[in-house]
Amino acid sequence: MNNLRAIDLNLLVVLDALLAERHLSRAAERLNMSQPAVSHALSRLRVLLDDPLFHRRRRGMEPTLRALELAAPLAEALAQIRSVLAPGGFDPMQRHVFRLAMSDYGASLLLPGLVQALRAEAPGIDLVVTQQSREGMIGAVADGQIDMAFGVFPELPSRCESDLLFVDDYVCLLDPSRQPQPYDGLTEALYGAAPHVLAAVHGEAATELDRHLQAQRRARRIALVVPHWSVASQVIGGTDLVLTIARRSLGAIGTGLEVAAPPVPVPDIPFAAIYAKRRRADPALRWLLDRVRRVLGEAPVA
Repeated sequence: MNNLRAIDLNLLVVLDALLAERHLSRAAERLNMSQPAVSHALSRLRVLLDDPLFHRRRRGMEPTLRALELAAPLAEALAQIRSVLAPGGFDPMQRHVFRLAMSDYGASLLLPGLVQALRAEAPGIDLVVTQQSREGMIGAVADGQIDMAFGVFPELPSRCESDLLFVDDYVCLLDPSRQPQPYDGLTEALYGAAPHVLAAVHGEAATELDRHLQAQRRARRIALVVPHWSVASQVIGGTDLVLTIARRSLGAIGTGLEVAAPPVPVPDIPFAAIYAKRRRADPALRWLLDRVRRVLGEAPVA
């Protein structure tokens, strides 16, 4: 190991892909290599590092402790090498797969424009987009299972970094004809007494909004929990329910519905991209973030 000239450094690229994908065929696809070639490279790595590195499991490959210890410094080193060899950044004409995670709120804002831009500018780039809980997204980013996640992340572990993309705000959606009459606008008293809709990926989960209200010694009755923001706005018409929702996710609303400012103090919604700290200099991620900012129509946030 002391003689770098005797080592095929391409093996480290294979190891990095295997650590990210934890699946032989997906790593081969990511590297544009055949599966036997990746398997042969893994055999050489096992000899070179004197460790099995991965154990086969039913749904993929489980890294050994030694492999996990190598993951962060290896990814950081490769990112630095790429930045040295390609100071202009990332070649979007080459085949590349980005694995992303986001809620339906993020997907509705970002994906239509991003996919259109990539198909026009970089048709060789593929996207794999998944939806997970906030904790699941953070863990997958930190472990290298996905490249980047988009959402609201009040707290991050030290292994992750974030780039703020924009700040959204809350609005309330309701059907005035179904509120107690005579209706004279959404007041604090009406907001406190009304039944509310909560959009939560995994059921009854406390949101920043609810924690904020509780800190003010306010509470709201959640009468309906739905898994998607896009569905939440569709159930308001003809009911006495009140939905507090991110303004940018509201879209078209039904006839007779009212959009009102929250009558109580509510927090902002900082929408960010998160990625593993070891990949902060990765030209591919920086390139993708630049396209994301263009799509969202926002200048980079300092």
